Amino acid sequence: MQDPMDRTEPELFREIFPYEVPPRIPFDGVRVAPEPARDPHITDTTFRDGQQARAPYAPQEIVRLFDLLHRLGGEAGLVRQSEFFLYSARDRQAVEACQDRGYRFPEVTAWIRARPEDFALVKAAGVRETGILTSCSDYHIYRKLGLTRRKALEQYLRVVDAALAEGIVPRCHFEDATRADLEGFVLPFARLLMERSRESGIQVKIRLCDTLGYGVDYDDAAPPRSVPKLVAALRHEAAVPEAALEWHGHNDFHHGFSNAVAAWRYGCGAVNGTLLGFGERTGNTPIEGLLFEWMGLTGRADVDTLAIAEVARFAEEQLSYRIPPMTPFVGSQSHVTAAGIHLDGLRKDEEIYSIFDTGRLLGRPPGVLVTDKAGAAGVALWLERELRMPAGSLAKDHPEVALLADWVAAQYAQGRVTAVSDEELRAVLEEARQAGRI
Repeated sequence: MQDPMDRTEPELFREIFPYEVPPRIPFDGVRVAPEPARDPHITDTTFRDGQQARAPYAPQEIVRLFDLLHRLGGEAGLVRQSEFFLYSARDRQAVEACQDRGYRFPEVTAWIRARPEDFALVKAAGVRETGILTSCSDYHIYRKLGLTRRKALEQYLRVVDAALAEGIVPRCHFEDATRADLEGFVLPFARLLMERSRESGIQVKIRLCDTLGYGVDYDDAAPPRSVPKLVAALRHEAAVPEAALEWHGHNDFHHGFSNAVAAWRYGCGAVNGTLLGFGERTGNTPIEGLLFEWMGLTGRADVDTLAIAEVARFAEEQLSYRIPPMTPFVGSQSHVTAAGIHLDGLRKDEEIYSIFDTGRLLGRPPGVLVTDKAGAAGVALWLERELRMPAGSLAKDHPEVALLADWVAAQYAQGRVTAVSDEELRAVLEEARQAGRI
């Protein structure tokens, strides 16, 4: 029987990835039980993968975001590491500036290709750990690298061995793991890495990369697309410890966040993400979302959630990035209500229509979007917020509330289709006051 490492033709799993139509999700009827990570944590790739989706950061911008990552993760070390490119002088300047911060968390790590000349950059940077690109699918091995599985394996292991010889922790990035041959390449490679861990006394790490977002969080789906089965296989069939296993996903099929949480739930210690979900194509798992999921899963709150609002402000004001309005936690509409019945509920009790105390945790109390749907309740709540009064202080027939509500209704009766801005409401109110109408 031929050794899978000696295949001459790539295994492209055409029954799953036909390409002419969307990929299929096969189910094998076998379920795996959750084994939640005992120490779930986050690693950051804002300055590596995140930079592949936007203009390069200036070193001072990286340092500011790195400071916010440190604040966000707190002393708990929730944001454990952050990875960096090393290829340009600008990259290396940013690395040195972040190292000079002296933070325990996040630890500065590197990312390189599996090439000896790249590893020389790691030694020069003085980092304790480096990611190494070790593509795992035959799409990459045969079609991108022009190698066979065995040749690729040999190339990868040479760089891993060089890192171990220097006392540097190798973190092998199993690129395109959700299109790779689990039994024929992924597991044999992982077992060899764990052997080297035992022999060297240095724990080699593995990052499972869902490079094109093919992963699904179904525990009864078949490999290679099932995240639960991939994680379980690495943990049990290759004996990869929880602390040495990491998940890196993309959102091409809207599974990015659910896959990340599934990785934690099935025994993967680390989930890799970026601030605001920056990343190639549809982006990476957003760290701000992972933070709140971690709080929900662990019951812990020893992190600085207010740093999220500062990240959002910095992105919009300094990086000229317009956050999509409906983005959870950070979008301008994420805690804003327009429906009159909801606004009436907010005035009676904020908990009725607010996901949590957003004022305390995000520095952003629930807001009001005044449209034709807001009604007098919405106008009253807007005015209460404007006057810094407790919700429910003003009656719906209060003169200022009634005046604004009538003005808003008239606007839409005349064919308006846009929301009313705070500035417009303030101007109407001021004009009426000056005219003595209220």
